[in-house]
Amino acid sequence: MMKNITSHPDISTKTIRNFSIPSIGLGTYQMQGSTCQEAVRDAILMGYRHIDTAQMYDNEIAVGTGIAASGIPREALFVTNKIWLDNLEPEKLKSTFQQSLEKLQMNYIDLLLIHWPPANEETITNALKTMRELRSKEYIRKIGVSNFTPRLLVKALAIDEIIANQVEYHPMLAQNDLIDICETYNVFLIAYAPLGQGQILGTELLQQIGKKYGKSESQVILRWLIQQRLVATIPKASNHEHRKSNIDIFDFELSESEMHEIAALDRGARQVNPQFAPRWDEKFELKH
Repeated sequence: MMKNITSHPDISTKTIRNFSIPSIGLGTYQMQGSTCQEAVRDAILMGYRHIDTAQMYDNEIAVGTGIAASGIPREALFVTNKIWLDNLEPEKLKSTFQQSLEKLQMNYIDLLLIHWPPANEETITNALKTMRELRSKEYIRKIGVSNFTPRLLVKALAIDEIIANQVEYHPMLAQNDLIDICETYNVFLIAYAPLGQGQILGTELLQQIGKKYGKSESQVILRWLIQQRLVATIPKASNHEHRKSNIDIFDFELSESEMHEIAALDRGARQVNPQFAPRWDEKFELKH
């Protein structure tokens, strides 16, 4: 069942708890060197304001150089970074975070995430407390998590004011339980791999809807995501035309029935599932 459909006129940004995030940003996973640098610069110049990177991507220098080359003031941009699993112990988190700032050529991050939940859940508590310290010193604006299951998200929310959970989310992988929690606690769900790494494309329903609005399947999917109240997304796009297409989604609106039809494509088709991933199928019931 599709939950929490919204269709307000300006959804280029989402705001909860007086904190705003661009609805769509540029993901940079597996983008390196000059290719990454130019992608970031080009994206910003065409209107992107959210750039997503991570320590594990090994592209922070390129991302920072691309941002600087755009000429757009830092305060006009929204930058997300993620702390890698090996760097979650307090002192290492602080030292590697400072290295990340230097690589990115900036003095603060808008949103800092724990990239993956560690096996030892006590590490989550210690990491979030350390991130809280960084926030108090204004090195970061908000704290979030990534790849957290419903149970782990609620656990994190009991420790600090988590503003976002970045997870794989697309029409073929429903996240209803997470969305329920996000609605209850006012948390953004940031969708990575929004096109299911290309596995969704070629779907007759998406083609039909796209034809109706003069849009591609990818544009229909991205619109479906950002038309949900608390959902933002960060599609990766390594060429100019794809980047341009991905943000050309604000001049049409899916109907409620189309939102439900697209949601019905769910097959539990998870594309990102490394061996250190949490137990996605862990049973958890939110107590209202």
